[in-house]
Amino acid sequence: MKTSIIGYPRIGSLRELKFASEKYFRQEISADALQETAKTLRQENWSVQKASGLDLIPSNDFSFYDGMLDTAVLLNAVPERYRALDLSALDMYFAMARGYQGDHGDVKALAMKKWFHTNYHYMVPEIEDTTQLKLDDTKPFDLFNEAKVAGVETKPVIIGAYTFLKLARFLGKKTAVDFVDDAMRAYGEILARLSACGAQWVQLDEPCLVKDMTDADQALFQALYQKILSDKHGVKVLLQTYFGDVRDCYTILCAMDFDGIGLDFIEGKQSLALVQENGFPADKLLFAGVVNGRNIWRNHYAATLELVETLKQSAAQIVLSTSCSLLHVPYTLRNEEKMVQEYRRHFAYAEEKLSELSELKAILEADAPEETAAYQNNAALFASPRSGADPAVQARVAALSEKDFVRLPEFAAREAIQHERFGLPLLPTTTIGSFPQTKEVRAARAAFRKGESTQEQYDAFLKEQITACIRLQEQIGLDVLVHGEFERNDMVEYFGESLDGYLFTEKAWVQSYGTRCVKPPVIWGDISRAKPMTVKWSTFAQSLTDLPVKGMLTGPVTILNWSFPREDISLKESAYQIALAIRDEVLDLEANGIRIIQVDEAALREKLPLRQSDWKSYYLDWAIPAFRLVHSGVKPETQIHTHMCYSEFADIIREIDDMDADVITFEASRSDLTILDVLKESNFRTEVGPGVYDIHSPRVPSQEEIQVALQKMLDKIPARKLWVNPDCGLKTRGNAETVPSLEHLVQAAKEVRKTLA
Repeated sequence: MKTSIIGYPRIGSLRELKFASEKYFRQEISADALQETAKTLRQENWSVQKASGLDLIPSNDFSFYDGMLDTAVLLNAVPERYRALDLSALDMYFAMARGYQGDHGDVKALAMKKWFHTNYHYMVPEIEDTTQLKLDDTKPFDLFNEAKVAGVETKPVIIGAYTFLKLARFLGKKTAVDFVDDAMRAYGEILARLSACGAQWVQLDEPCLVKDMTDADQALFQALYQKILSDKHGVKVLLQTYFGDVRDCYTILCAMDFDGIGLDFIEGKQSLALVQENGFPADKLLFAGVVNGRNIWRNHYAATLELVETLKQSAAQIVLSTSCSLLHVPYTLRNEEKMVQEYRRHFAYAEEKLSELSELKAILEADAPEETAAYQNNAALFASPRSGADPAVQARVAALSEKDFVRLPEFAAREAIQHERFGLPLLPTTTIGSFPQTKEVRAARAAFRKGESTQEQYDAFLKEQITACIRLQEQIGLDVLVHGEFERNDMVEYFGESLDGYLFTEKAWVQSYGTRCVKPPVIWGDISRAKPMTVKWSTFAQSLTDLPVKGMLTGPVTILNWSFPREDISLKESAYQIALAIRDEVLDLEANGIRIIQVDEAALREKLPLRQSDWKSYYLDWAIPAFRLVHSGVKPETQIHTHMCYSEFADIIREIDDMDADVITFEASRSDLTILDVLKESNFRTEVGPGVYDIHSPRVPSQEEIQVALQKMLDKIPARKLWVNPDCGLKTRGNAETVPSLEHLVQAAKEVRKTLA
């Protein structure tokens, strides 16, 4: 029995790639220096995987920014506006990822969306009618050869043709079907080139197969792979899926000439049943995803071995694998120097998951599996009870009734009350919450955490930052202000640190997009709020101005989705526990004079099942109520805002309206305001603020550009319901971009207001 993984983290265990890339963006290091850092990280990854005994080690899972973007470049799917910049290949790549504004031109970045139901974001390829898909890059071959020179035989990993075409955005009249022949030839050439390099296996990732498939989808997939597999050029092809099961195409996959099929037995609800009921081809390897690639809890060997033994009854050849790429978990527990052993022994990051695969393999090959030390140690771990239960929290959730999820009066009555109370102009301007976290802010927070400054000194610093932020917003002319969130390290971690039941890591960084990394907290036990979390700084900010200052909170679903969740209770139970804690904070803010409270649900759609038939029963029936629970107790005149970003909202737009917020702000700028049609068609009642410019790009939008966006919005949204704001928080931007961008935003709103008078 062999072992394999789908992919490995690439940012560096201490975020080396992030820091090197950002230095390159600031022109502090050369492209050669950046490439050298990347090579070092790849070599370290391969070395760790080889030392663990992993049999099939991936290559080409490394990326400077995103794997879908890499695939677009590989296949020549580069829009003309980026080619026209006349930049180096690397700089053109980064222009597609981040946008570009400089001597060579001014272009926006490609759209960015959530990668299925994870917190990772991918760049959406654009395919124009004139695009010719063809092999146009050497990265997979270069990295395979690089590993080979280092003495490591690898399995190259490439996004599959079906998933690439399904996730791409077609800008003209042509559709995916029109590019089948080009894609087939390109992937055929990829196999030929990798075969010439000496590759034995090639992994083609097709996660789109776990989504609902129409007859046309099945026909598209078969058309692509019947041609690609007609000549594999001597390499073995692994068709790899993850994030769910392949119930719509299992028999199709089994009938095709793949040498291996990778199935997810963690999130794939029907994966086991599919194998049991239909069998598995004797001439193929089943790459069984039995180690969770998305969570950090130790694998329960007894349960996994039982699953593998069951699979053996249907599959003659099994490879032990992860359920998905380890991109979604931190690097190694070795960096968690401050975590006590009581907690540490329950966790497995990427490096430890390699050890789990190795131990599972050894246990399965042993004459007496249950007598091995690895099995017995694991059994002892799962036999010992974990601390963290709170009967009071459990009783509070159990006592919830239907009225706890309903806010009165209904929306229209509240809207009228709030319009009269606030007296805001048409097209009120605001921001999403955070302001730039400058190096001074980060340094002050680090000094306080290290004990190098006192609480009094740190508080004085924060008061200076908040005061300056309020004055800046007043000067710019914003209508509804924020305090800037300078005290917060992360929109989830900050709240986790203030809630009982959470654990925190030291260096457990996970890539969210590009150079953006997050450090998700861990839900260890039952969640409750011991004391107010945001009242101090929100009320201080409000005391500085007569304009309304929003209280800023993160919603329960986003806190849950951006944490590593428990596996011993349901997600619904966890969500309601968190919702009750945030509800307490909302009511405290209201009691202390905060008139507008924003409860961000940026990740609302993130854990939405990939199959529509599972949406209600597995997610929406508790996710939407969890948000309603947070705000159902506030007064009619208190205005509740929320924010969502970088997901496709069209298919759940009615459920979003049912969240019963008063104002919802959406990411919209990178998707060219496509959400506007959906809002209009659904008669969306909630007031809305589609983002008028992209904060994930360093480029500064012009006033005219924002005015054009606002006019487009007004074609679909009544002026009395439209807010004007960026598409996300400003934490990752610098003041040099933020100030002129907001000035242009305010001036654009004022100019458009004149046309409405």
